[in-house]
Amino acid sequence: MTRVWKWNRPVTVREVLEDLQQERSIAYTTVMTVLDNLHQKGWVRREAEGRAYRYEAVSTRAAYAAALMNDAWSQSDNPAAALVAFFGMMSDEQRGALRDAVRIVQGPESAEPAPAPEPEPEPAPAEPATAESSGSGGTAGGAGENPASASEGGGR
Repeated sequence: MTRVWKWNRPVTVREVLEDLQQERSIAYTTVMTVLDNLHQKGWVRREAEGRAYRYEAVSTRAAYAAALMNDAWSQSDNPAAALVAFFGMMSDEQRGALRDAVRIVQGPESAEPAPAPEPEPEPAPAEPATAESSGSGGTAGGAGENPASASEGGGR
């Protein structure tokens, strides 16, 4: 499959053979058998060209890798644990690629990282009671409220 993906176009057995023979000795029939097996499994499609076939990948290398990962993940009895273990094996570069991929899948609204939640403010110390507020049982209007608006509405 690597050679078929590399060419990124329909290829003949002869082309794949010549490409492989630059690295090692391999028989024509071996390449033909492998491409035929890939066709039988549905990984490549083929069209007749004279007495030979031209083979073309059915999916991209990325889709193939995704299918393998999905298959392995779906066979786990604990998918969350499998993901945690998988992420633990990743390099920093791979984790960065994962973050980028998640942003792409989630869409443009998640293009910028969400701001960190602000810590909840500590409650302000109670103000000492004055002659005006001592009859109302605490501070005028309550915390965070405008004392003037509280007295206009007759308190709470």
